[in-house]
Amino acid sequence: MTAAIYSDVWDLDTFFLGGSESAEFQAYLMEVHKRIDSLSQAIHSWDVANNEEDREKITQILFLFQQAGVKIRQAGAYVSCLEAENTADTNAGPLRARVTELSADLNTSLLPFDQKLTKIKHDLWQAFLQTDELKEISFILNERREKAQEKLSQEEEAIIQSLSVDGYHGWGQMYDVVVGTMVIPFVENGAEQNLSVGQAANKFSHPDRNVRQAVFTKWEQAWQDKAPYFAKTLNHLAGFRLNIYKKRGWDDPLKEPLAINRMERNTLDAMWDVIAKNKAPFVKFLERKAELLGVEKLSWYDLDAPLGSAETKVSYQEGAEFIIEHFSQFGQEMKAFAEKAFENRWIEAEDRPSKKPGGFHTYFAESQESRIFMTYSGSASNVSTLAHELGHGFHTYAMKDLHFLNRNYSMNVAETASTFAEMIVADASVKNAKTDEEKLALLEDKIQRSVALLMNIHARFLFETKYYNERAKGMVSAERLNELMTEAQKEAYGHALDEYHPSFWSSKLHFYITGVPFYNFPYTFGYLFSLGIYAYAQEKGAAYEEQYIALLKDTASMKVEDLAKKHLQTDLTKPDFWEKAVQLCIDDVEEFLSLTQS
Repeated sequence: MTAAIYSDVWDLDTFFLGGSESAEFQAYLMEVHKRIDSLSQAIHSWDVANNEEDREKITQILFLFQQAGVKIRQAGAYVSCLEAENTADTNAGPLRARVTELSADLNTSLLPFDQKLTKIKHDLWQAFLQTDELKEISFILNERREKAQEKLSQEEEAIIQSLSVDGYHGWGQMYDVVVGTMVIPFVENGAEQNLSVGQAANKFSHPDRNVRQAVFTKWEQAWQDKAPYFAKTLNHLAGFRLNIYKKRGWDDPLKEPLAINRMERNTLDAMWDVIAKNKAPFVKFLERKAELLGVEKLSWYDLDAPLGSAETKVSYQEGAEFIIEHFSQFGQEMKAFAEKAFENRWIEAEDRPSKKPGGFHTYFAESQESRIFMTYSGSASNVSTLAHELGHGFHTYAMKDLHFLNRNYSMNVAETASTFAEMIVADASVKNAKTDEEKLALLEDKIQRSVALLMNIHARFLFETKYYNERAKGMVSAERLNELMTEAQKEAYGHALDEYHPSFWSSKLHFYITGVPFYNFPYTFGYLFSLGIYAYAQEKGAAYEEQYIALLKDTASMKVEDLAKKHLQTDLTKPDFWEKAVQLCIDDVEEFLSLTQS
């Protein structure tokens, strides 16, 4: 039987006809606005009476919330696709602004709802949560109520939100403005050019070390020149957070990020402790890579340097068939989902101008369909990216029949299914490599990800932890920030590098993102959590898929410790799980060292 021919251009007309000029979509946005108004009116008309009427009112409000929330997600997904598929589409920007405004209206309308939940007496609240209408979403309702209880009054929190627009978020936006004006002067092949920050960063994977070193010198200098601006910005961002925490009575800067990620401090500590104790194999990898590159010791600008020149081109059709084949060896549900995505044109992969860079998955909540965006040029990395995004899609597919409020999983588990799917394909790619050189390149690509998540992210966490401790006592100078960053990198990389990146604190956007504090450890958690599940799946075989889907369904309705206990029979606050996950990374390193023995 001949396989279906898969199109590399997605279908958006199934949602709204007319693209960014769609009259149908404009009417849809009007309907979203009406739904939010209905929700807001219902919340404002509710006066807590501490009797059975409150349960009825909560049920009504949650029904309206679900209706509005599903439509907001649908609209946001559609606009994301329009923006990505054609950067020259001038109509997409205003649509994004409209959806953002509607989303803000929805969130603002929910503030008084959460505050009113706190006014319900404890015993009555517990009784409400046992009813048929609310039992399914009791975790989320408890979470919203507890968060509201831990914050200041509704009026005070509203003032903070208002002031943060021109204060807190304003500083974050200022960072983007300054970075946008930066140029990195560079001479290559006798021609002088001014590189953008993104263009300069791409040079760190250049095969010529002289080019990498020259770019790094100019790169470091450019960030140091702007260091006073970035130090000022970083100090005010942390200062704003710390002042709010103080007003709320929070004394630990990790309290908020841990709550956002639904995890305990003991779990975070256990993960980092295991990583810290297992740096030696990765140091050996860096030392071996230095040998292969012909240098005594790697510098920061060598970390992404390529090894060899082997690259096998894989057509989109071949990539799709490879993914489907290897998903099927894990389970029929994953295979069926991938086939549906390819056959129904859920994927935009065509290599053409005017597309946004990068890749993403988005979910149309009302239609219960995924869309995946990327630009496919035939590299092995493209196949991995495609598998990764299909993994995200499978995660939402597994949760499609759940209550809307039980689908909002946190950042640290968001990469569970995507990394799992990527691992299936990456392992298969290494095993199916046609030459030793190709196998080595694929293996090194896998290990580089481990180095990034177990060393680079660790350095970011060590830096931010020490920085917040010092910032609580006063402003921290640019010079001191350089010192803190260098110290963190030396510790995280096991002193394996010859030259470090002191101004990394200014060049890394993640430190300036205002929406999520400590935007680092969730990446490492998600990676290792997924690897641990992958190791578990390899032990169980194809029969594990049903249990895997059950785990994915619970990712947004319990804390990660409870999730692991229920589905993996393991305690994340202990080292065992993390050791198994890290061992998978070490296995790759050991294979690499064996293949490169002289």
